[in-house]
Amino acid sequence: MLAFMTATVAAEDKRTYVELPAMMQDHMLSNMRDHLLALQTITQQLSNGKYDEAADTAERRLGMSSLESHGASHMGRFMTKVMGEIGTSMHRAASRFALAARDAAVEGGLEKAFGALSEVMARCVACHDGYKVHE
Repeated sequence: MLAFMTATVAAEDKRTYVELPAMMQDHMLSNMRDHLLALQTITQQLSNGKYDEAADTAERRLGMSSLESHGASHMGRFMTKVMGEIGTSMHRAASRFALAARDAAVEGGLEKAFGALSEVMARCVACHDGYKVHE
């Protein structure tokens, strides 16, 4: 049944294909897997009350401070304009989350931090919903 569902989804895939050289495709996919792992780490840190650690993880691995380590300047030229804008807005949202998590550590209350984290994830969903890097 799962194979049928996967084939059906693939046949209806209307995402824009972004062609990347093989090495860049591998690099981008590796970055995205690290983004997903960072999100899992952040939610675990939040659940353990480690708000400053969650903020550090977000900024270092997802925020604007992470662009150089992810090779963003090399990747950007292969992206569509909108895909690049979504990516940049995700990194900015992650930096805003880091600030919100630090505020939660000092002031208490996680509503703002979770709202900011949701904005990060919304950018991930938007990009994955609109684009693909392999056929």
